[in-house]
Amino acid sequence: MVTRTETRDLEPVLAATRGTELLGRGRWIRRTYSLDDIALVPAASTLDPEDVETSWQIGPYTFALPFVASAMDSVVDARMARLLWSLGGLAVMNLEGLNTRYADPADPLAEIAAAPADQVVAVMQRLYRAPVDAALVAERIREVKRDGAMCAVSMTPAATERLASLAEEAGADLILVQSTVMNEGHRSARGRTVSLRSLTSRLRIPVMAGNCVGYEAATGLLEAGAVAIFVGVGPGAACTSRRVLGIGVPQATAICDVAAARDDYQRRAGRYVPIVADGGIAVGGDVARAIACGADAVMLGSALARAEEAPGRGFHWGMATPHSALPRGTRIRVGTSGTLRQILLGPAAVDDGSHNLAEALRTAMGMCGASTIRDMHAAELVIAPQLGIEGKAAQLSQKVGQGR
Repeated sequence: MVTRTETRDLEPVLAATRGTELLGRGRWIRRTYSLDDIALVPAASTLDPEDVETSWQIGPYTFALPFVASAMDSVVDARMARLLWSLGGLAVMNLEGLNTRYADPADPLAEIAAAPADQVVAVMQRLYRAPVDAALVAERIREVKRDGAMCAVSMTPAATERLASLAEEAGADLILVQSTVMNEGHRSARGRTVSLRSLTSRLRIPVMAGNCVGYEAATGLLEAGAVAIFVGVGPGAACTSRRVLGIGVPQATAICDVAAARDDYQRRAGRYVPIVADGGIAVGGDVARAIACGADAVMLGSALARAEEAPGRGFHWGMATPHSALPRGTRIRVGTSGTLRQILLGPAAVDDGSHNLAEALRTAMGMCGASTIRDMHAAELVIAPQLGIEGKAAQLSQKVGQGR
């Protein structure tokens, strides 16, 4: 039995470990939460969804909808980028994907879709060995901008020296430097380093950065000049990083930690930098909870790969799936559920929350009394891991609605 005196003696230890649990002797760990672990609490004063404003900004650019299409070949090509822009969102094109390796990517896309499950990684590795063509980089950027759409492009840190200048010269509006884990403090005994700070100071166009999941890493990216931070390691539907590497932080906690870094940075520097929650977001409730945790927008992969216009032909795979040495993704069948307009703006043709994401967000914001994205950051959240299945036995047994 622990006495009150002994309890007082333990107070410094308890204070230092608040919010943590004892994993084993001498090893404290922090409990973290996924989006499925939490729920929004309706506010005492609600708001008409029609009065809700969902716009957000990256640097000088304003977007009507907080939806960003993932830089994946199964999700974004020039046509998809133009269409999403016309609907109020933003698409990011992967400059190291099939679109910049093949003049006509239709055949490799078809080959990936047709590959047997046990051969698909080898097929991808072969197809992605074709070199990135500088002329195609410029051509794809011009294709995106053809009808006045904004063009955002993605590249890995190792490719920035070559591709960043090409993208800028071709007229790209935004650059996303993106890898499984991105930070400003990467070290290598072989001298291979990438300085985001140097890149942001050298380029005339804004640079976004990702992905990160922690306060310190986010602070480094913010101080290096990133105009947006992408959050998420491993939660994507086609990603296997968490199994292959054992790395990741559940999205709700990751977003909150990065949002805390963003808010502290704003107080110091006077510059507000948006956060984009990247991965694990498939339905309207995911969008609303991610924004309540502190995100300004969400990056969608599998959710948009289901669109009729998506280039993946009903399949979805990540940027690391074709990795020549250590694939950290897989090809998944997502099917085709409707048009891009239906998925984002409705009307919904399915009952599982994967259509009309914009209206779902507006309704959730209204119920939380939030008139803007920034207001939604203050919405009340509770830990509720069983919320999605509470009272839903019929849906679960019949595989409809929340039982899908």
